[in-house]
Amino acid sequence: MSRYRGPKLKISRRLGILPGLTTKKSKKINRPGKDGNANADTGKKLTEYGVRLEEKQKLKFNYGLTENQLYRYVKEARRRQGVTGLILLQLLEMRLDTMCYTLGYAKSIAQARQLVSHGHITVNKKGVNIPSFQCRLNDIIGIKEKSSSKTLIENNIKNNQVGNIPSHLKFDTSTFQAKILDYCDRNDLALQLDELLVIEYYSRR
Repeated sequence: MSRYRGPKLKISRRLGILPGLTTKKSKKINRPGKDGNANADTGKKLTEYGVRLEEKQKLKFNYGLTENQLYRYVKEARRRQGVTGLILLQLLEMRLDTMCYTLGYAKSIAQARQLVSHGHITVNKKGVNIPSFQCRLNDIIGIKEKSSSKTLIENNIKNNQVGNIPSHLKFDTSTFQAKILDYCDRNDLALQLDELLVIEYYSRR
C-alpha cells in the first residue's frame, strides 16, 4: 500500500489533530462523509476494533508511513526489551524526517521528508537522503554546507516558530545543529494517542 497523498484536512477531521500531518485547521466540525455526525445523533459508539483501528491510523498518517512500514516498526518494538508502546514511539521519533520536523526544519513531517530526500540534511557531517534513516544517540543532525540549504532551513525555522526543543535534543541556535542526547520521553510528544491500542491492533498478526 502506497503512502497517503490525498486531502490532509479530511484525515484530521476524522482522526483529530495530527501535528506531523498538517498545521492547518478545517472550518468544518463534523467528520467527513455523508454520515459524519451520525454517531453523535444516534449515540452509537465505535467497536473495540474500530477504536484500535483509529489509533493505528493516527500513528500511520501523522508519521506518513505505509501499512508495511508501520507493521515493521511494531515488530521491531516487540523484539526489544521494555514497554513496547513507548519503544514504538521512540523508534518513530528517531527517524531522520521526524527529527527534522521536531527541530523546526519543516512545518510537517511530509515537508521534512522532502528536505531529506533533496539532500539538504547531514548526520555527523555526512549527507543522508533517506527519510527513514534511523538516528542513534550522540548523532549530530545539521544542514548541508550549501547556501541554498542554509537559507531554506533558516527561513523555515523562523517561520515555523517552534516552541521549546525537547530535552532529549541539544540544539545550537548559531549553527542550527542538534545533538541527540537520549530517547524521547512520552510527555514530549504532541500527538494525542493511546499507543497500547496500536499494539493490541497488531496483536493477532
